[in-house]
Amino acid sequence: MKKSVFTGAGVAIVTPMKNDKVDYDAMEKLIEFQIENLTDAIVVCGTTGEAPTLEDDEHLDVIEFCVEKVNKRIPVIAGTGSNNTAHAIMMNKEAEKRGADGLLWVSPYYNKATQKGLVEHYTSLAKSTSLPAILYNVPSRTGVNILPETVEKLADIENIVAVKEASGKVEQAVEIIKRCGDKIDVYSGNDDITVPIMSVGGKGVISVLSNVLPKETHLMCEYALKGDYKKAGEMQVKYFDLIKALFKEVNPIPVKAALNLMGIIEKDIRLPLSPMEGENLQYLKAQMEIAGIL
Repeated sequence: MKKSVFTGAGVAIVTPMKNDKVDYDAMEKLIEFQIENLTDAIVVCGTTGEAPTLEDDEHLDVIEFCVEKVNKRIPVIAGTGSNNTAHAIMMNKEAEKRGADGLLWVSPYYNKATQKGLVEHYTSLAKSTSLPAILYNVPSRTGVNILPETVEKLADIENIVAVKEASGKVEQAVEIIKRCGDKIDVYSGNDDITVPIMSVGGKGVISVLSNVLPKETHLMCEYALKGDYKKAGEMQVKYFDLIKALFKEVNPIPVKAALNLMGIIEKDIRLPLSPMEGENLQYLKAQMEIAGIL
């Protein structure tokens, strides 16, 4: 059995911006808010962290800042995936130098590798680092699905320890767990099906919701890990409408709007994404009020 990078709720943390620059004061405030409210891990520079529009030096500086501020209190997992294998290898090495505890590798996007290509890509990435790594399957964004049989092959690689399964299909998570057993951890990549995936053996979630409700997301996962699916399920249902509001527009637009409403970050987001406004913003605000955040 491989050692888990974390169990429970890992926050897919936003990258606060101000005047189109990374807002490190707000980043530190958000990190402390997360740790004080029991977040089990911080996943930095992923989709929610706007990695596609961070320059390499910004990307690595954000990872280094997060590692330093967390200071080993909880694991820091750095997004270093790319559709360019050589670029991902470089980012792996640099993130490892900066003290990351683990890596998150999104599947190659746009060029849409075959399943054979995915195996070769991830095998090359694994050879480039000693850190534990999490595969990130999000076909709605990348255009390619990492099939369960491909995950099964990759699970034999020692430092590929988990998969963030964000296809939105519970049956795919079930198939991975059936095929791989304890060779690989499965995390939900969708907040709306965290408890269903954990009920069949998932180890937690890499969560957008945790940005605004870190303690509650941690507790929901804790209940599930302890086998109390009644309490876990009640929390899944309680926050279901808020989760839907956090995906009313493409992530991370709504969650950055939510954190701005909470007074933690500015509303800035980097183009081509734009701030949430109008009816969608009012809907988000209403769901936050119902959830007791505002």
